[in-house]
Amino acid sequence: MLRPKVPTMPQPTGLITPPAVVEPTTVIQHTPQTPVPAPVIAPTQVPARPTVQLTPGAVIALVGSGTAVVLVVGAVLVSMLLAVAITGASVAICALVIRSLISAEGKRR
Repeated sequence: MLRPKVPTMPQPTGLITPPAVVEPTTVIQHTPQTPVPAPVIAPTQVPARPTVQLTPGAVIALVGSGTAVVLVVGAVLVSMLLAVAITGASVAICALVIRSLISAEGKRR
């Protein structure tokens, strides 16, 4: 029924630059080297890995910063909850005032 017409690619007009000629480069052959065997770890030798050592000052600093983060996040959450509660109360008061104005207007007629 309805068949879309596929547009044909227009022919370029104006100056056409010739394609760049790519010259091959020389290939350098490397001689294969024998692989170095992996070092064998003795059963008594434990692989060294960094250990975390906490000093008493670092522990106090971590506890203090954690407490500060908890207090800040708590204050933000409480303030957001308070803002939502105040907004809800003000909307409820506005609704009561508008309802009383509408009902008073209806009684006067």
